[in-house]
Amino acid sequence: MSALIATLRQIFYRPWMLASLAALASAALLLSASIGIALQQMKQSESEQMNAQGERFLDRLEQVFGQLREGVDTLQAQPLRGCSPEMLAALQQVGLSSRFIYEAAYVDAHVACSNRGDERAFEPLRAPDIKGPTYSYWLNTTIEPDENLAALMLGRGNFVVSTSRGHLTDVVDLPPGGSLVVVLDNGTRAIPVLGPPQVWPPPSAWSASHKSLLELSDRLIYRMPTKSPDYQLVLIAPRASLPLRMNGMLWLLFPGSVLAACCIGWLVLQLILQRRSMSSELQNALRRGELQVLYQPIIELDTRRCVGAEALVRWRRPDGTLTSPDLFIPLAENTGQIRQITDFVLQRVLEQLGQLLRSHRNLYISVNLAACDVMVPRIGRVAARLLALHRVAASQIAFEVTERGLIDVVVARDNLQALRAVGHQVLIDDFGTGYCSLAYLQTLPVDCLKIDKAFIDALGHDAASSGVAPHIIRMAHDLHLRVIAEGIECEDQAVLLNSEGVNYGQGWLFARPLNARQFAELVTRGWRAVPARRGTDES
Repeated sequence: MSALIATLRQIFYRPWMLASLAALASAALLLSASIGIALQQMKQSESEQMNAQGERFLDRLEQVFGQLREGVDTLQAQPLRGCSPEMLAALQQVGLSSRFIYEAAYVDAHVACSNRGDERAFEPLRAPDIKGPTYSYWLNTTIEPDENLAALMLGRGNFVVSTSRGHLTDVVDLPPGGSLVVVLDNGTRAIPVLGPPQVWPPPSAWSASHKSLLELSDRLIYRMPTKSPDYQLVLIAPRASLPLRMNGMLWLLFPGSVLAACCIGWLVLQLILQRRSMSSELQNALRRGELQVLYQPIIELDTRRCVGAEALVRWRRPDGTLTSPDLFIPLAENTGQIRQITDFVLQRVLEQLGQLLRSHRNLYISVNLAACDVMVPRIGRVAARLLALHRVAASQIAFEVTERGLIDVVVARDNLQALRAVGHQVLIDDFGTGYCSLAYLQTLPVDCLKIDKAFIDALGHDAASSGVAPHIIRMAHDLHLRVIAEGIECEDQAVLLNSEGVNYGQGWLFARPLNARQFAELVTRGWRAVPARRGTDES
């Protein structure tokens, strides 16, 4: 097991290996998504094609039935009966005047004649497939010997007219194995008008639904709307062999996915190298003393006296540019360098402000702790050594922890209690943005809650979070905790928070982060903070 873990560490330590794994995983994911999109596109294309064919066939069918009804109505209305030359001429006239009438015929109990031949002996017709009050319909039949000639036959009285299959197939290009069927007897029987017979009926759930298209694994079934309740027109087509058909979209998505995977691998490589490089730069910055500590004053809202400060670490590079803490602090936490930074901040605070703290015993400086120091008792030993060296009381160094740093509340509670036992204050920073519940908060050794700036900004507005700060304040009072409001930028906020019972605040209304000399001057000139103008930089 240890050998496997060592091998995995070696793999993940190599940037090229990790980038290659990221590229392969991205390629597999993107190619799978591309194939899925292509298959979905092909299915959609099939559905659209079925819809288009159905609409075209319905238009043609309306034209065909219109001419068949008009032709048989004309023959029924004229007075001639029998197979006289005049009747043959009338039948021929109907056939010539109608585009879609292939054959017009007269049939009685003795003779039958049509526009396509002379009088011949009567051949009984089978019972009509659809018997209406005026018309009778025969499907997939003909009065000619060739079964491929007639597709539909319409009868009224002694007259029948029919259309050929060619008049239907010229607008519907059925795929191999496809059929156009007429469904009768409440959906239980299907007669093919074009194409071979099909397995019928489909799943019963579709028959009762209002969906026009049914997608089965082997075929598509498209139900065309008709005005008659006696029958339905249904177009059936086998599904294409989707895995073997690659349309144009897939040919575009495939190289695009490979290219995107290569780009992701390259970005992962650059990110790893950048993080490795920044980690090395951060180590060098600690060695060269590029990190500096600034102090954000904490002000008592009633008296506007400065009672302490929060120590903030900043990284100013040799070229004068500042690297955001949001960038290098998470990196330091991931690489374990955060312990060195915490020790550096604690040592620099006591070096710079040790004399000030000794002369002002009620003044305190708070130092932020990362999760790794909350979960082990290390920082207590470091603080004890430095405090003894600089002769500063433990009560003048407070430790701030975030809710996100309380990974194991039981372990964190024991370590924080040990810090409080020797005199350190414990503050919960950014309260309300993490996952620390009230039940856990009641068991934690905490002296003060700090309300996040986001909730302070929402005060006096209609934002959904505008009521969070008052709720936190009331909860803190119930637990006998002090409250510090972060990010106060205007006098109205300070007045409102003070009226809500907030003890202390920090923000640009009072002062921006100050260096050690500026902070010492702020304290020694009477412990009163001079409000800073918004938009000015006093650091």
